[in-house]
Amino acid sequence: MAKERSDAQCLIVADADVLIRNALAEYLRHCGYKVFEAATSDEVIIAVEEGAVKIDAVLADAELTGRHNAFELRIWIRDHYPDVEVVLAGNVDSAAKAAGHLCDEGPHLRRPYDPESVAAHIKRLLAATRRERR
Repeated sequence: MAKERSDAQCLIVADADVLIRNALAEYLRHCGYKVFEAATSDEVIIAVEEGAVKIDAVLADAELTGRHNAFELRIWIRDHYPDVEVVLAGNVDSAAKAAGHLCDEGPHLRRPYDPESVAAHIKRLLAATRRERR
């Protein structure tokens, strides 16, 4: 397993399916990210608000449950923590159903996950964010 760097970027993988969440989280850890796992939007909010570590990005299943659905969670994070990137994943039908009028963008990734595509997408997203902040 890859060793986690002290300067590793921190992610939250949010998915109610523990098998999917854990497998993807382990892969992303192997890629050098520090990864926290959440089963609901409520757990994501607690982790982000706790602030023990700076969260760089959240990868959430479009069908995430909790106080907020995934699209509402994305808006909440954008409003309260604009430096945190949010990546939604799901299939087109479930995303359209969950998004309703709340989202200007659909999911960025498809489920089932291709771990390499997820890692590449997050790497590009965070690199672009770093460039914009300079």
